[in-house]
Amino acid sequence: MSASLASLLAFGLTGSDWLTVLVWFVVVTQLTIFSVTLYLHRCAAHRGVDMHPVLSHFFRFWTWLTTAMRTKEWVAIHRKHHAHCETEDDPHSPQVYGIQKVVLHGVALYQDAAKNDADMEKYGIGTPDDWIERKIYHPWNAAGPTLMLFIDVALFGAVGITIWALQMLWIPVMAAGVVNGLGHWWGYRNFETQDRSTNLTPWGLLIGGEELHNNHHAFPSSAKFALRSYELDIGWVALRLFEMLGLAKVLRVAPQLETRAIDAPDAETLRAVLAHRFSVMTAYFRGVMLPLLREEANKASDKMHRVTRRLRRALASDGRWLDANGRERLAQWIEQRPSLATVVEYRRRLSAVLERSGKSSDAVLESLKEWCADAERSGIATLQQFAQALRGYALKPARI
Repeated sequence: MSASLASLLAFGLTGSDWLTVLVWFVVVTQLTIFSVTLYLHRCAAHRGVDMHPVLSHFFRFWTWLTTAMRTKEWVAIHRKHHAHCETEDDPHSPQVYGIQKVVLHGVALYQDAAKNDADMEKYGIGTPDDWIERKIYHPWNAAGPTLMLFIDVALFGAVGITIWALQMLWIPVMAAGVVNGLGHWWGYRNFETQDRSTNLTPWGLLIGGEELHNNHHAFPSSAKFALRSYELDIGWVALRLFEMLGLAKVLRVAPQLETRAIDAPDAETLRAVLAHRFSVMTAYFRGVMLPLLREEANKASDKMHRVTRRLRRALASDGRWLDANGRERLAQWIEQRPSLATVVEYRRRLSAVLERSGKSSDAVLESLKEWCADAERSGIATLQQFAQALRGYALKPARI
């Protein structure tokens, strides 16, 4: 074997200097993350953004090349996750399967879910079904990563195998493991959604903004995941750049609230609270219930001070994630504190109003008016203040 051929096999076409290797690895893994978060997630699954055919097909191609995932399967599994979040029908809930199972074996859960043909048809509707999808991307999905292996080896020689292996692990670890696992297990919550979704960090840089998972569950169709002034979604930055270049059009972002000085809720109030029902319930807990809980803690023993955080979590979810014994104990604890019991009951009433339960808009508005009137007569200062603010809620004009 000639020296030049041996050198080519060992170091590839680039010579395998470590700076080149590092730059290549960062670029290809971020392209893969963007393919998932921008195309599969925000565009194909939730229709929050529309992409130019050139851009959408590039992301389809890159997903095929680097992950072997099929668009229809990914979209269907993700939509089912939202439809049945944290239940036995959720394809990858750590509350059902356990955090270790989802983090370490998320790919296996994904593969199991993809075998359900009925779900693929039900939840995968509207995904690409053109010639290249039917003839190449779907039946030959494993050929993409195989081709990627040859590319990595050709560019970097023997070290290309390591680069390829890390590429193949990136989505299983960072998406299937971190987002689907830790994103429903640990972190902070801006919104009291009816699931356990969390934001892992306010700076969504490493995995395309998917770190802001609780924000996404509160507003699934929003193309922008950062919803607080201190949050950053790198995927949104990319989308805005593509929009400036004429390669994408943002269709939906989470609406923002404003308040007005009015005497009673009106149709605009109803639109606002229904669009922002998780924000409303979060504001209720933080503005009405937490002050009362702190008062109880200040009056109670040292033992009460130690369990305040646990009580806070239980009260925030209305005991949804406690076992039967825990819910019974929580109910007894609340019953012994009349003011807290009152605001808990008002929260349940408000939640029922926002659920609509098949009622017409006029009927829901009447229920909301009644709730606000009763709350303002309750004699509980925090509840009265919340009701006065709630009746004036309105949606700011959307700025996309």
